[in-house]
Amino acid sequence: MSWMNTAHIALLERFLDVNAMRQSIVTTNVANVDTPGFRRRRLQFQDLIYQNLVAPGAAATQQTTFPTGLQIGLGARTAASEIIQQQGDFNQTGNPLDVTIQGPGFFQIQLPSGEVAYTRSGAFHLDQTGIIVDAQGNQLQPALTVPASATNITIGNDGTVSVTLPNQAQAQQVGSIQLATFANPGGLNSVGNNYFLETTASGNPIVGTPGGTEGLGSIQQGVLENSNVDVVGEFIQMIVAQRSYEANSRVVKAADGMFQTINGLIA
Repeated sequence: MSWMNTAHIALLERFLDVNAMRQSIVTTNVANVDTPGFRRRRLQFQDLIYQNLVAPGAAATQQTTFPTGLQIGLGARTAASEIIQQQGDFNQTGNPLDVTIQGPGFFQIQLPSGEVAYTRSGAFHLDQTGIIVDAQGNQLQPALTVPASATNITIGNDGTVSVTLPNQAQAQQVGSIQLATFANPGGLNSVGNNYFLETTASGNPIVGTPGGTEGLGSIQQGVLENSNVDVVGEFIQMIVAQRSYEANSRVVKAADGMFQTINGLIA
């Protein structure tokens, strides 16, 4: 096999890797279309190094230079998978412990490891002691306890949690939900279960009151935020990836056939 054939096979393998990763991102997005608060990802690409057959600006004669040069690219690679923080649609549930963030921000969740995770999913519940927890049983931070005798739970736009107790006319405040935001939410680390962890790239969390001066969104009770996945758009991306691979494969095969013909003529 000639070096030209080997180079084309390597190029085709890179096309395969790029499009396989794109398909993987699309598959994950579509699989989580019904996951509350899920944030879709978008793959970013970069071109690879170039073979400089004629460098731009190289001397053509003693008085002139080549204005553009001749460079042959060596394909593309995946550079990053960006988290798209666009707000998802709202779903009215009527459940008093279903809450959503209208605007920027994340709920804070205490993990068993002691770390604080961040999520957009506001589907909360009460555990056996009345503490507000998420679907995995991890506590919302700061911790909030609802008395077992409470007949009504009200969560204000500023995160204030109040309950109505038997034989009491006035609601009793039991705490408040605080939100966190980051200078670069795209730098958060996805760890599954709808959780993000802070990283050096995301910066430290900025914690504050919903709707306050920190630029955090407000709280809406009885509402869940849907995934921000656009199913139609994802299927378009899937088709583009398939067509891109097919086109690249045909180009490489055609070029390889041309070089085989040239090698045959030289031989």
